[in-house]
Amino acid sequence: MTAALRFLLGDQLSRNIPTLCGLDPKSDVVLMVEVMEEATYVRHHPKKIAFVFSAMRHFAEELRAEGITVDYVTLDDSDNIGSFTDELERAVSRHKPERIVVTEPGEWRVRRMMDGWREAMGVPVKILDDDRFLCRPATFTRWANGRKTLRMEHFYREMRRCTGFLMEPDGTPAGGKWNYDTENRNALPEDLSVPSHLGFAPDATTQQVLHLVAERFGHHFGDLDGFDLAVTAADAWAAFEHFVTHALPSFGDYQDAMRLGEPVLYHARIGAYLNAGLLDPEAVCGRVEQAWRDGDAPLNAVEGFIRQILGWREFIRGIYWLKMPDYAATNALSATRPLPEFYWTGETDMACLRDCVSQTRKQAYAHHIQRLMVTGNFALLAGVDPVAVNYWYLAVYADAYEWVELPNVQGMALFADGGVLASKPYAASGKYIDRMSNYCGNCRYDVRKQTEAEACPFNALYWHFIAKNREALAGNPRMAMPLRSLDRMSPEKVASLRSRARNFLDSLKYTEPGAW
Repeated sequence: MTAALRFLLGDQLSRNIPTLCGLDPKSDVVLMVEVMEEATYVRHHPKKIAFVFSAMRHFAEELRAEGITVDYVTLDDSDNIGSFTDELERAVSRHKPERIVVTEPGEWRVRRMMDGWREAMGVPVKILDDDRFLCRPATFTRWANGRKTLRMEHFYREMRRCTGFLMEPDGTPAGGKWNYDTENRNALPEDLSVPSHLGFAPDATTQQVLHLVAERFGHHFGDLDGFDLAVTAADAWAAFEHFVTHALPSFGDYQDAMRLGEPVLYHARIGAYLNAGLLDPEAVCGRVEQAWRDGDAPLNAVEGFIRQILGWREFIRGIYWLKMPDYAATNALSATRPLPEFYWTGETDMACLRDCVSQTRKQAYAHHIQRLMVTGNFALLAGVDPVAVNYWYLAVYADAYEWVELPNVQGMALFADGGVLASKPYAASGKYIDRMSNYCGNCRYDVRKQTEAEACPFNALYWHFIAKNREALAGNPRMAMPLRSLDRMSPEKVASLRSRARNFLDSLKYTEPGAW
């Protein structure tokens, strides 16, 4: 009889995951399963499915090399029933364990599933806290209690104090400031070349997975060609080290910049590795801090990077577990428009959106400003239903799991939570995109115009959004300036802008929910 059946999920590929702590190779079995339900609850990008399955298979082999018994069920196993619950029940029948050990999942729906296992499996189920994060949900709840507003900056400073990252011995922040964001908003000079990122040729295991994914999920949005993601912890760390050496020194200056045909620029592209467990966030932050202390990277770059991991990543996870499940249904701005079809096809004359969607199709990746200020900004201005937008983001990015995707989209991109997460809607006209990219110079629309047929649609959509949501935004101090600007416009100009916006939106093709 097996003492403990230790069930590992596909985003728990860390050797120090609590599920594996205390494992006895002589009496315990590790269960890992590839199931259709998890690959299709949204129509995930094929590269994401291939990444997860290949990383799982490689991790299983690493465990076996340690002498650990791994019961691994592949997707094409003829007996595979297709869900976590069903496969766990089958494994219980095979191994007859005394107990089941799991680590809490990253998504609410899976946690509800786990809660039902205690009764369904007929053996004790121990659900352990996931200690791979730097702030546990209970700690975040204690921090949030009694606060009128929950702001990442306040949380981030507390995390700096708790962890000691970028702190001086006297308790002050390195360099005398907590945040160097004002130094991290430079546009990319036209003549500046960007570093390469480190990719990896698929080995035999990954090739098998790619064949399987092409056969089963080739109809999903996204290309499998050119798969070069790391699928082991060693390769993920090598890719990260490449970033530290070649891109980190300029990351701070250009982290908000965008360039046509350049999906990565100075970004690390490690979100998928962190969120699947191949990289440890504390180790990543420590390595970046060391680069600064060694004189290999400036403080604005290092602080900006650590803020993304220690601040933002931990903050949105805290919001997710604090506010779910009701958080997913919020719609503060009453947005109901279907998702435009070009989010799936990339067929639009707007160069910024065409480029972002096209690279997403190819790479299952876009950096945070492309997600927030291009695809997210358009969905916000157009009033697209948050359910549809969340589905899209969760489906198309390799690093997307609901705990990280939902707060970013619901709270940051769409302001659907009414300000729980962000202090204002991140709405912008074409001027912002023009300032931070070279998209507008390659677009048939003119970013300098507002109401003409050739005018950038973002311009009219921005003022349409402000006018339409005037009442909802009136009490927000950070929206006072655009509201005053709206008031100074003549009624005729406002009417013309809103007419242009409505006509443009009416001209679009839309995707109905059933077609997702």
